[in-house]
Amino acid sequence: MKQTVQQMKPQDVLVLLKIISEQDNQWQQKPLAESLGMSQSEVSQSLNRSEYAGLLNKKTKTVMRLALFDFIRYGLPFAFPQKPGPVMRGIATAHSAEPLNRFIQSNEMYVWPSAKGKVKGHSIIPLYPSVPDAALKDSKLYHLLALADVMRIGRAREKEMATIELSNIILRGEQNHQH
Repeated sequence: MKQTVQQMKPQDVLVLLKIISEQDNQWQQKPLAESLGMSQSEVSQSLNRSEYAGLLNKKTKTVMRLALFDFIRYGLPFAFPQKPGPVMRGIATAHSAEPLNRFIQSNEMYVWPSAKGKVKGHSIIPLYPSVPDAALKDSKLYHLLALADVMRIGRAREKEMATIELSNIILRGEQNHQH
């Protein structure tokens, strides 16, 4: 019998963060796929990989929040690293976006390249091509994706601040992001 390797893909993080942003364990694959600009089969495969990795219980439709938090904090920079690219127009991400842009003043802007963006900054390849559009439709998801990007590209101080924010949202379920 041939054994298949179940490896996480960047879009798996997107799907799990979307479920967390919805704050609803009654989610369904079709609306999830539509809101993320993914096919239903991509979402289904993503959910299977996340379950295999111990990040999701499909029976109870529950994200294993501590495991996801640890994966984003410690695994994301190594599994899906990113280096800032050329300056382009796009949608702000990492410390250039909410919620960290309230605490960090920087001349270096980071963006997901997008014609819908109004900011110029160093380009960051998103975890999945539909991330900019999905983020514009869901501000909670946008915050989570921007914080995840801090873990991928940020400096120590930025990562420390992002860790606190991610902990508040993922582990404590806070959605207002206010200190």
